[in-house]
Amino acid sequence: MTIGDLAPYAVPVVVEDYNPEWPVWYAAEAAAVCEALGSLVLRIEHIGSTSVPGLAAKPVIDILLIVPDTTDEAAYVAPLERAGYALRVREPDWYQHRCLIRRVEDGAPCDVNLHVFAPELGAVEIERMLVFRDWLRTHEEDRAYYEAAKRELAQRRWKYVQHYADAKSNVVEEILSRALQG
Repeated sequence: MTIGDLAPYAVPVVVEDYNPEWPVWYAAEAAAVCEALGSLVLRIEHIGSTSVPGLAAKPVIDILLIVPDTTDEAAYVAPLERAGYALRVREPDWYQHRCLIRRVEDGAPCDVNLHVFAPELGAVEIERMLVFRDWLRTHEEDRAYYEAAKRELAQRRWKYVQHYADAKSNVVEEILSRALQG
């Protein structure tokens, strides 16, 4: 469930060449999240295309945050809001996932999506995200294949950016199946 209005994505999807600043921006955001939440942070990881050296990506830092209980929003949402994040997605039917965002216009060095899971409820998706990232970091052929698919899809106009993400699903699943077997 989206929190607030779902606005159409009025600009083209932009896939940029890899930017060596992306890990630096992740590190700064991760430090701010850890400072805001302290011991509630069980694990924090840079995920998504910006976490894969050499891979072109939308310039959005995706962060995986593991907290003890995503349903206990009172414990972590307010401190993250004070750090500049806004709760944007609540998905009780998908591993109790939450997504908070921070945008350039809110003072971030780039746009950030903070994906929040609990260890037990989100274990399957957490593993998938990390396996996919790690596979792309070490398998150049699949990294090039994924980048080509992303660049081709970015040429289309999308009403919502989620439609672009959904369009990549078949390629992601194909690569992920190799990664999980490999």
